[in-house]
Amino acid sequence: MTITPNKSKKEQPTVTLPKPETNQEFNWRNCWYPVTFLQDLPKDRPYSFYLYDEAFVLFRHQDGKLGCLTDRCPHRAAKLSDGQIIDGKIECLYHGWQFSTDGQCLHIPQLPADAKIPVKACVQSFPVVERQGIVWMWAGSAETADEKLIPTVADLDDPTVASSDYMLDLPYDQIFFMENIVDPSHIYISHEATFKGRKYAQPLEIEVIDFSVQGIQGRYRKTRTPNQNWVSLNFIAPNLVTYRNSSSNRIGGAALYSLPLGIGRCRIIIRNYSNSSTWKLKLQPRWFEHWYRNQFLEEDLSLVVGQQEQVKRLGQSLKDVYLPLKTSDVLVVEYRKWLDKYGSSLPYYQGFCTSKEPKELLEDHQQPAPLDRLRRHTLICGSCNRAYRVTKRVKQVLVGLAIALAALAISTDDSWISFVAVFVSLFATVLAVVAAKVRNHFEQSYTRP
Repeated sequence: MTITPNKSKKEQPTVTLPKPETNQEFNWRNCWYPVTFLQDLPKDRPYSFYLYDEAFVLFRHQDGKLGCLTDRCPHRAAKLSDGQIIDGKIECLYHGWQFSTDGQCLHIPQLPADAKIPVKACVQSFPVVERQGIVWMWAGSAETADEKLIPTVADLDDPTVASSDYMLDLPYDQIFFMENIVDPSHIYISHEATFKGRKYAQPLEIEVIDFSVQGIQGRYRKTRTPNQNWVSLNFIAPNLVTYRNSSSNRIGGAALYSLPLGIGRCRIIIRNYSNSSTWKLKLQPRWFEHWYRNQFLEEDLSLVVGQQEQVKRLGQSLKDVYLPLKTSDVLVVEYRKWLDKYGSSLPYYQGFCTSKEPKELLEDHQQPAPLDRLRRHTLICGSCNRAYRVTKRVKQVLVGLAIALAALAISTDDSWISFVAVFVSLFATVLAVVAAKVRNHFEQSYTRP
């Protein structure tokens, strides 16, 4: 499924959703899920991830083919992601069983050379493909996988368009993230630290153009000034929200994908794109741009965590908890109503009037998702992880150099050498402090003043 710009009334861009099938039921397994950006996928080791608390592992064969398996060895249930890749096969480090990208067991060291590998010594595999720089997995059976249903964005195939790619794990359910991003009215309040634009908060005109099992087409515009341009805002089930705003030859938008890792955890995979000032996106280090993205998304992190806690504590229908406004919350309510109508197959959800509780509560089987930036972003982002490790090494070297030069200054009788050693030691100390502050950007989340 390619999401392409379309012209609705008043020549406003929307999204063309696929034609609904006669079967209007939604099956969460028969969908493509974004796992990670291709540039953030390690080349020489297994990559683990979760989908609704089910564990999976990605790895690459030496010919470049990706494999996606259940992250569990059939021998004694060890995690395959703790293993290693040998000659294109993933090896369980517990007893050395090796598996191909399609889950077939190819080697068991404990069997005699002439013995057959047991038929049941295999791991369930899942279709996995690469599209537009993102790794996608199909959660259902391979027979039902249709690559045409991958929700790619046509704007990103335009050679004049450049994107800023960013990935982050959040400590709350996917549905609360989806609700947050179909709500443009909160931006100038919750993200005031970034935009400095509280004065621009205002009523919005919001329209729902289409509502179906495939998602919701909508648009909004500001009302304070007459004849404002419409911004298309669409939900493509089950894991994509798109913004698009274009005028004359300028294209700008955002594709916000999400992966429901499990109870109280989701991953967001975001692409902000434009065909203007592309030189900045191409020349600026990716990790430096991520500092801004981190702060922006962390500005309302604690608010959404608190919102989810309140909703779960109350245990009531959102219809009784929320007080929505037509000038701000139309798409929020429509998304929750979409869950009411089509979300029954999901492992758990909370619509506007209905809900389904997870089989296991968070406190029964796992620790809460981390709040620090290091684990939520830096360690899963290839560019930030590299920059973080370099910064740590630089700081250690500078501290060691400062100490060595200080010792030299103390031990030498030569005043000239002593002076230079003290000066360079102080300079190295200042640089070490700067490196420590840079390191903190990779470790600590933004907190409101």
